[in-house]
Amino acid sequence: MSKAANIAIDIPEPSGYGAIELKQFIAKNTYKGFIITISILVLFLLTYYFIVKSQEAARNAKPLLAPIQKISLENLPPQSEEALEATPPPQMIVNTGPASRAGTPIAVPDAQIPADMKDFAKMDELSRASSVGGDGVDIGGFAPNIDLNRNAKVEFKQKVEDEPDIDAFIAVEKDPQVDLAKLQKSIVYPDMARRAGIEGRVIVRVLVGADGKARRTVIEDSDNPMLNDAAVNAINNYGLFTPAVQNGQPITCWVSIPITFRLR
Repeated sequence: MSKAANIAIDIPEPSGYGAIELKQFIAKNTYKGFIITISILVLFLLTYYFIVKSQEAARNAKPLLAPIQKISLENLPPQSEEALEATPPPQMIVNTGPASRAGTPIAVPDAQIPADMKDFAKMDELSRASSVGGDGVDIGGFAPNIDLNRNAKVEFKQKVEDEPDIDAFIAVEKDPQVDLAKLQKSIVYPDMARRAGIEGRVIVRVLVGADGKARRTVIEDSDNPMLNDAAVNAINNYGLFTPAVQNGQPITCWVSIPITFRLR
């Protein structure tokens, strides 16, 4: 039988830090952090409160007013007779418009120029001068003898454009224009001509106004008189034409428009 060996084992001393101490440390620091967080939050709330109150006080503050000084009107010294008898200064009437008169000078030889030709208003004065003229200093206003009665009724006469002759030659930059496809769709074929199997072409001379309206129509050429009324009705029912252009402005001008009648 063998003899057992004696082995010495060192037992460590108990540590001063363990689960109990860790729990105590956590509880202590958690409480300390909670107190610090609550303090910071209260500080922010107080700061916000004082800022809002200071802004409201600034808005509601009354503006500073100048001191009011009361003056008594009793026992005033009497005015002198010279001050009472003094007359006001005379009112000065100044002509604000041009002294020259409005009008249209006529070109004549130098020897025949009248003496008052120099009194005509210049281009920048025509809108402010009168036909009689005036005197005084022109300070940019209207002449004093212009009637500025704004309540007076002004009558406007509409300018009637002269109707050109049907055979007159008019030099234009652009002739009157018409959409022939649209015009053909507006044709109402005469029933009698349809039953008789009549076809043909009608050329209508149309006076197109500056506003694009057809003012007059004249049958220039026709294959059958039974088609004439239908051609004129198609022109009148077409609508607005494109007027002729002369010097960049629309004018009244004649134009020939062919209308074809064909049975399908």
